[in-house]
Amino acid sequence: MNQNQIPQRVASVHLIAVCGTGMGALAAALKEMGLAVTGSDAGVYPPMSTFLEKRGIAVSDGFSEKNLAHGPDLVVVGNAVKRDNPEAVCMLEMGLPYCSMPQAINRFMAKNRRTVVVTGTHGKTTTASMVAWLLQSAGCDPAFMIGGILNNFEANFRVGNGGYMVIEGDEYDTAFFDKGPKFLHYRPDIAIWTGAEFDHADIFRDLDHVRTAFDAFFAQIPGDSTLMAHGEDPGAETLLAGRSCRVETYGTRSSDFWRLEPEIRQPGWNRFSVFRGSHLFGRFRMKAVGAHNRLNALSAVAAAADLGLAPEAIARGLETFAGIRRRQEVRGVKNGVTVIDDFAHHPTAVRETISAIRSFYPENRLIAVFEPRTNTSMRKVFQAVYPTVFDDADIVCVRKPPLLHKVPQDQRFSSGHLVADLRARGMDAHYFTDTGDIVSFAARAAADGDVILVMSNGGFDNIHERLLEAL
Repeated sequence: MNQNQIPQRVASVHLIAVCGTGMGALAAALKEMGLAVTGSDAGVYPPMSTFLEKRGIAVSDGFSEKNLAHGPDLVVVGNAVKRDNPEAVCMLEMGLPYCSMPQAINRFMAKNRRTVVVTGTHGKTTTASMVAWLLQSAGCDPAFMIGGILNNFEANFRVGNGGYMVIEGDEYDTAFFDKGPKFLHYRPDIAIWTGAEFDHADIFRDLDHVRTAFDAFFAQIPGDSTLMAHGEDPGAETLLAGRSCRVETYGTRSSDFWRLEPEIRQPGWNRFSVFRGSHLFGRFRMKAVGAHNRLNALSAVAAAADLGLAPEAIARGLETFAGIRRRQEVRGVKNGVTVIDDFAHHPTAVRETISAIRSFYPENRLIAVFEPRTNTSMRKVFQAVYPTVFDDADIVCVRKPPLLHKVPQDQRFSSGHLVADLRARGMDAHYFTDTGDIVSFAARAAADGDVILVMSNGGFDNIHERLLEAL
C-alpha cells in the first residue's frame, strides 16, 4: 500500500499541527466518531488547547518523533507542516500511512453523502454556514466542516447522521506532499463558486493563476452535479464555458438563472426576492446585513432548492440563521458605543463590510479599525487599492502590520502610506504602530451612538475587549 493512502481499517489517528482551526475541528470530529485521536503542535494555547482538552484529545506541545512512538494507524498532516518537520521525517521513516486534511474529510465524513462544496475568494464561510443551517433547520441533520464558528451550532464542524455534507472548499495548498488546492480533493454533488479575485499572494502569482485553480476544480466536477456560479464575476464567462456539469448562474442580472431583487428596507431585516428563471421562487429575509450577504444567501437558496428543500423551509431557515463568529459580530455595547468584529482583510471584503455596516447604521458615525496581517495584505500588491475602500467610514485607524518581518522588504505594505493616501482623499485617517494606542485613541474619540468596526483576520491583541473596557 502507498504510504499516502488511508488503510481500510483505522482505529487510531495522529494529527500533526492539530491546533489549526480546520485540523482541530477534524480531530474533534474523528474523536466523536469513535477513533483514538492524538495530536501535536508548536505553541499549544487557548482557545484550541482547551477545545481539544475538553474532548479528551491528548495534544503534545512541540514536534517530536516520540509523538509517533505508539504507531498510529494513520497520520493526518496539516498544510503548515514542512517536509523537515521531525514528525514528518519520522512518519516517512516508519512507513506510517498518512494523508492530508481534505483526504481525511473525504474518507471519514463525506463518504456516501451528498456533498455541497463552497468555493470562491469571498463569502465561503458565510455561504457554507447558511447551507448547513438551511439543511439543519429543515431536519436533514447534515455534517459540515467550515472555517468559522457557526453561532447556530457553536461549532465549526458537525458529524451529523443525515445524508448531506457541507464543506468550505479552500484554494490554499494541501500539504508538503501535495501543493495543489485543497478543494481539488472533493467531488461535489453541488458546487458553489462565489467568484475569484487575487488573494494568497504567497501561493498565487496573479489573478490568472488563481483562476487556473478554479478551472481545475470545475473540470473535475461530475457531469451529473450542479455548479452554482456567480455570473457577474469578470472571469465567469470564460471559466464556465464548456463544462460537463450543469451550470446555473446566480446574481442580479436578468440573464442569471437565479436572480435576486432587494426589497424595501425593514428595520432589523435584510429582505429580498428570489427568481428561478422567470418565475418567483420566494421572498426571504435575514438578519445578516449587506448586499454581499444577499448574494451569499442567494447561492445558498439555490443549493438548498437543488437538494429538494421547499421555499417555505428555506425561508424559515434564513430567518433563524444566527451568523458566524467574527463576521459582523457585535462584541458589545458600552456607553452607547457599539464594537463590531469582522474577519475582513482583502480590499473587497473591507469595502463590502464597511458598506454593510453603514447600511445597518446609516445615521451613526462609523470608526473603522484595520489591521493588515495576512500574507497578501502585508504585501504591497493592494497598496493602491486600499485607499479606495474606506469611503463609507467617518474615521479610519490603521495599524502597522505586526508580522511585517515575514515579508521581503521590497514587497512590504505600508500602513503609513495608506493613511497618507486616505488623508489626500479628505478622510480623517490615523496611523498607529501599537494596538494600545488605537484603543486609547478610539476610546477618546468615540461618542454615544458611534460604531467601531474592527477588521482583522487575527486576534488583534484582544482589541475588542480592551476597547469595551476603555469605553
